[in-house]
Amino acid sequence: MTQVLRLWPLLSAMHRYDKSISTRNRGIGTDIDAPILAYLIETRNGRILYDVGCDYLKIADPALRKRYYECGAAPMPAPQMIEEQRIPNHLARLGLQPSDIDVVMIGHLHFDHAGGLCEVCGSDIHVHADELEAARAQADLAYFQDDFSGDYRWRTQRDEYDVAPGVRTINTPGHTAGHMSLWIELPRGRPVILAGDAADLTENIDDEVAPGVCWNDREDLALMSIRKLKALAAQTGATIWPNHDIAFWHTLARGPAWCA
Repeated sequence: MTQVLRLWPLLSAMHRYDKSISTRNRGIGTDIDAPILAYLIETRNGRILYDVGCDYLKIADPALRKRYYECGAAPMPAPQMIEEQRIPNHLARLGLQPSDIDVVMIGHLHFDHAGGLCEVCGSDIHVHADELEAARAQADLAYFQDDFSGDYRWRTQRDEYDVAPGVRTINTPGHTAGHMSLWIELPRGRPVILAGDAADLTENIDDEVAPGVCWNDREDLALMSIRKLKALAAQTGATIWPNHDIAFWHTLARGPAWCA
């Protein structure tokens, strides 16, 4: 039986970029607005944070912004992020602080998913071993080395496992070497699959389109992961939540009946 009590999506920033970054070989020249989301999962055994968004200081400080986002090697333009969207401020609005987080689950270590690790550095950090290895080897430019080079309490695994009863990791490589999604059994209603960047948009799921960036150009792995999520959703009656879909985010923001 699930021990999940509540689930909150947290809007940590907004990003505007070329659509082909989310849909491989589609939408070139078309800009889209994309939410950068994290999720807080409260269980009877503790609290789990899936992803942590960007490092706020790299965006807010002009010198750091220039270094990370306005140089020739920058992977993407800087996201739009305000002070209120930092993870500690989201937690404070829920009556919590970073020390109340027991596990941080990082789907992958790109800057828009792992940059906020500096805000929750006292928690256990779960990440796939292949992901940490690829990130440290700078597999692509979206890894900012100092986002994950601190004195963190890494808990690496390769097999799928239950983080808590009702919360299970799903290995979904393709976008990155060790990408992980998360299956969550809610206390009522349908389970939820947090796709992470295995599926940025609903279009990735419906049309089985790989993300624009694939580890070692392994589009085949990315498509296998999308199909794996769809099969799991069909098997368990789950709903797949894409990670950077503005229209989907608006549906979450309007009526979160699943989080109470």
